[in-house]
Amino acid sequence: MKKRKDYFFKKAKKEGYRARSAYKLIILNKKYNLIKRNDKLLDLGCFPGSWLQASLNLVGKNGLVVGVDITPIKEVKDIKFINADITDSLTLEKIKIICNKFDVVISDLSSKTTGIKTLDVERSLELNEKVLEIADKILKENGNLLLKIFQGVNFQDFLKKVKLKFKFVKCHKPEASRKESKEIYIIGKGFLKQKSS
Repeated sequence: MKKRKDYFFKKAKKEGYRARSAYKLIILNKKYNLIKRNDKLLDLGCFPGSWLQASLNLVGKNGLVVGVDITPIKEVKDIKFINADITDSLTLEKIKIICNKFDVVISDLSSKTTGIKTLDVERSLELNEKVLEIADKILKENGNLLLKIFQGVNFQDFLKKVKLKFKFVKCHKPEASRKESKEIYIIGKGFLKQKSS
């Protein structure tokens, strides 16, 4: 485990990524082809910015990358950053000012862990409910979603909700994740246009 951690940590340093988590996105994208050239991409919970950096490389100079986080980040060239809380109802409006519809929504979001497993899992679920709610309002038809969640008692119920909204849904733990971590990534491809309520 230590060797693998060191490998991705050193690789991130060498290649100029802010965190080793960039490789989680790169590995997942290689496997599931979520992000394409010229895509408009929204990264929810983007601190410290490594997913923004990786996303920018994937969408290219004609794409759009927008990041949202409650914690300010050091500027990433060519991305738009919104310093806001995703649980705040005004955040969606701030996103829509920049772009009304996105091809991809990604989220490596997690709250500060407390060490109390049930509490951390519960908070992860709450945040991902919000990610799904935003994706629902902002994804283009056939758009893609990638989110990180901690597995717990209500995980299967949440997964069912995702399955109702996408043609293809898969769970995956990339090589760059730590083995002992409870995190898992949910991939949703082919967003189904929702009927107006």
